[in-house]
Amino acid sequence: MNEHQIFMQHALDEAKKAYALGEVPIGAVIVYKGDIIARAHNLRETTQSATTHAELMAIEQACEAIGSWRLEETTLYVTLEPCPMCAGAILQSRIPTVVYGARDIKAGCVDSLYRLLNDSRFNHECDVVEGVLVDACGSILTDFFRELRARKKEVKRLRKLLEQQNASD
Repeated sequence: MNEHQIFMQHALDEAKKAYALGEVPIGAVIVYKGDIIARAHNLRETTQSATTHAELMAIEQACEAIGSWRLEETTLYVTLEPCPMCAGAILQSRIPTVVYGARDIKAGCVDSLYRLLNDSRFNHECDVVEGVLVDACGSILTDFFRELRARKKEVKRLRKLLEQQNASD
């Protein structure tokens, strides 16, 4: 495994923590001078807060660890292409390199829908590496949503069964 794959595996470990909590399984780590200084996973359902994305929480931890809002010598590893909110935070915190696994065709703002991290109109641009451990990063999301749809279908089936039972009583 190369360096990007090693650190992406740590981000995947965070995604697995989110999965276990019933959260969309996205994980992130931030590396500074070869060491992981921040790690986080999605917690939107747990916190009921729209801002508890893995990237944002990792950025907060990294700022605390470094003692600055400028994360100029860091690399962010994230399992899914960042959304517009997270891309904005990445730009604002001056992270120079972003490495991500799977593209997000519905909300990705690094390559899929927009290229916010490489827009020269901003005062900061990022180097981007995409597709690191893409199969593993994509399959954890596919598995999660497949299971979620199956659970919803089962709940619907049980509700219908209960309604039929109550109607016949």
